[in-house]
Amino acid sequence: MSNLKWRRASGFTLVELLVVIAIIGVMVGLLLPAVQAAREAARRMSCGNNFKQIGLGLHNYHAAYDRLPMQQGGTVRESVDLNWNRTNQLQNSWLVGVTPFIEQQAMWEAISNPYGIQRDGTPQIPPFSAMGPRVWNTNYLPWITQMPTLRCPSDPLVPISTWVAYTNYAACLGDTTAELHNGGINFLGLSNATPTQWWHAQFMRPYWRGAFVPRNSTKFRDILDGLSNTIAAGEIVTGGEELTITGRAAQDSGGTASHGPLTRSPDFYNNATWIDPLRPRNWVATGTPFIFGGGTGGSAIDQRRGVLWTTGSPLYSGFNTVRPPNSYVIARGLANNDGIFPPSSHHQGGCHILMADGAVKFITDSIDAGNQSVIPFSVQYNPRAGQVSPYGLWGSLGTKAGKETIDKEF
Repeated sequence: MSNLKWRRASGFTLVELLVVIAIIGVMVGLLLPAVQAAREAARRMSCGNNFKQIGLGLHNYHAAYDRLPMQQGGTVRESVDLNWNRTNQLQNSWLVGVTPFIEQQAMWEAISNPYGIQRDGTPQIPPFSAMGPRVWNTNYLPWITQMPTLRCPSDPLVPISTWVAYTNYAACLGDTTAELHNGGINFLGLSNATPTQWWHAQFMRPYWRGAFVPRNSTKFRDILDGLSNTIAAGEIVTGGEELTITGRAAQDSGGTASHGPLTRSPDFYNNATWIDPLRPRNWVATGTPFIFGGGTGGSAIDQRRGVLWTTGSPLYSGFNTVRPPNSYVIARGLANNDGIFPPSSHHQGGCHILMADGAVKFITDSIDAGNQSVIPFSVQYNPRAGQVSPYGLWGSLGTKAGKETIDKEF
C-alpha cells in the first residue's frame, strides 16, 4: 500500500473571493477622490504656471516698450472700412500685444503683418491689414488659433475650431463698473464725447483705477500702491450652454440708459428672483433676468465670458474688483460695456490672480470685499484717484493709486 497521501487542492472559496472583491471596491472608492484631487492639483499648478509665463511676458513687454500692452488697442477705423473688414477699430485685447513675449512669436508675426489667407486657405483680397480685422472675424486664422498658454486645464469648455479661440486670463480694470470698454476714446482714436459730457476723457481719468485702462497706455510708474500690492490680471471661466453665474452675464439696464454705471448695489443680485435657489451657481432658467449668450449661433455664443481672446471688452478679457471671486456677472445693457465682472475659476474655493510684480497668488472666494451695499458712482461712492475703495481688501488690491495700506494676508 502506498505511503502517499492525497490532499485536496487548495484555492479560494466563493465567500473568500467575494470578500476580496469587496475590499478592492472599498479601496478603489477611497482612492478615486484622492486621484481626482491629485489631478486637479496638477491642473491648478499648470494654470498657475501659465499665469507666471503671462506675468513674465508683461514685464518683458514693459521692458521693451516702457508701458503695458493696451486693453482695447490695435488699429483705428478707416473711412473706407465701414464694415470692419480691414481694421479692428481699437478692439484688440491686451493679450494680442503680449503674444511675442509668451513664446508665440509666429502668432505675433502673423498678426502684426498683413495676412493674405482665409481660414479655408483661399486668398484674402485685399489682405487683412496689420493687427488684424474685427476681433470676431472667423476667417482670420490667428483669431481662431487657440494658444494653450491662454487656457486653464481645469476649464472643460473647448472652442469650435471655426470660431474665435478662448482665454481664461483677464486684465484688471479696477473697482469701478462704468465705461470699462473705451476709456473716453472712440474707434477713431478720438474722444467720443464733448467736454461737457461725463464720459469725456478728462472726466473719465479719475475713474481709471485699475492697472489697465481701456484705450489708454499705463506704465509701472502709474502703479503708486506698489507692484506687489496691485492686481494686474485674474483668472476667468469661459461661458458655455449652462446658465452659470460666472460664465454668463445677466442684464440689468436699471430701467434707464443701456450704458453707464449700475444703479443698484453689488449685493442686490444675490436673491432668489435672479439666482436659482436650488442651484446657487446658476441663474434662474425662466423669468428675470435676461441672460446674454442664449441660442446656439455664433453671434449668441460670442456673448459669453472669455470666448473671444481677441476682444478687449470686459466680458471677454477683463474683470473688476467689486464682487469677490466666483461671484455673478452683471452687464448693464450691452453685454460688453459696463457692469460687475469678477474673476472666476473651476478650482475649488477661489481663483488665481497675477500681481503687477509678476507673483501669482490664489485668492479665496471669502476674501474681504468690504461693504457690498455701496452703489458704484453714487453719493455713497463716487470714485476718484486716491480714494479708498469701499470694497475692502479686494477693492484695494484692484486699484493702482488708492494709497490703501495692505495689512492683511491674501
